[in-house]
Amino acid sequence: MTAQLHVPEPPARPGSEADFSGLQISAAGEVRQPPPSSSAETMRDLAYSLVRVLDTDDAAKGPWAPPLDLEAMKSGLRAMQKTRVYDERMMRMQRRGQTSFYMQCTGEEAIACAFQAALAPGDMNFPTYRQQGLLIAQGWPVVDMMCQVLSNEKDRMKGRQLPVFYSARQAGFFSISGNLGTQYIQAVGWAMAAAIRGESSIAAGWIGDGATAESDFHSALVFASVYRPPVILNIVNNQWAISTHQSIAGGLSTTFAARAHGYGIPSLRVDGNDYLAVYAAAHWAVERARSGAGPTLIEWLTYRAASHSTSDDASRYRPKDDVSAWPLGDPIERLKRHLVARGAWNDERHVQMVAELEEEIAAAAREARSYGTLHDGSRPSPATIFEDVYKEMPRHLREQRQQMGY
Repeated sequence: MTAQLHVPEPPARPGSEADFSGLQISAAGEVRQPPPSSSAETMRDLAYSLVRVLDTDDAAKGPWAPPLDLEAMKSGLRAMQKTRVYDERMMRMQRRGQTSFYMQCTGEEAIACAFQAALAPGDMNFPTYRQQGLLIAQGWPVVDMMCQVLSNEKDRMKGRQLPVFYSARQAGFFSISGNLGTQYIQAVGWAMAAAIRGESSIAAGWIGDGATAESDFHSALVFASVYRPPVILNIVNNQWAISTHQSIAGGLSTTFAARAHGYGIPSLRVDGNDYLAVYAAAHWAVERARSGAGPTLIEWLTYRAASHSTSDDASRYRPKDDVSAWPLGDPIERLKRHLVARGAWNDERHVQMVAELEEEIAAAAREARSYGTLHDGSRPSPATIFEDVYKEMPRHLREQRQQMGY
């Protein structure tokens, strides 16, 4: 018998029905919650089960149900809805040629918005391009975000970054890198530095399921396991890395959360479409990191409802009914139904909130466009390419700038 090469295939392709029968999904409320100081050896089961709080009857169940009051939940609902409205507006602006590129986080809003709610000022995120909710959930001006996407005169990145590659140090939002694996290494290094300085701040690294196959992922876990810095290593498993299924990155044989155990790092596998579960798991990991107990790896199980970007067409490699068939539902709708069941929300108030947010985002878009778009408005001087490279500009760069006439 000759050896055979195994090439994983997604469970469904265009023309067939979506198939999520292979997912390992626990019932809401059934997964235990260990103390944040627990060792990896005592919580191996949590890398294979799924932390869930919101049940199909819209009630919050189990030990992970967080003590969030109704106002905090409504704030979370608003943040998620605002993120989605922002995405929709930016998609329209891209289709109108006002920017070259855009990436949505549709269906993944709970992960960033709830995670941000568990952080404190001074903490630092090293995000991917699908965590715009980290900024929106803390009230960061969307005009600033739009100007970066439009690369206009108010773009704080001065047109040097790909659209949606935001950076806001004041918001604890490290510059986005298209090579996602580097965010893990930098997050671990930042957390190590914070520990050396004796600070209480923590770092959060973000990566997608596909980028876990990069060597940077494993290098970061080695340093995290050895030095035990205050870092949370997030894997957003939205099932797809551009056009390749998560099985290509190794998600077929085991969970991504299970990889942490090879390094002695505790890990959780969490329903990423459950706002309450995300907040609870993030709060648990934050407490663990801030208390000096070390790193945590979290796999957030979710689904990328939209195409990878405006340069992608998901219908070419996914079934057309995949989003509606996703068993964990829509994060906004799930939290909304929970609040309705609690008597704290209703459909009329939700429609009104959406209308208010659409007007808010539309007004922000008008202001951002007034500073220029991809084709209109002033452009930064070519002299700026020499700035912000070194703290003090070296002689050879000064000479090059002078040769250009600046």
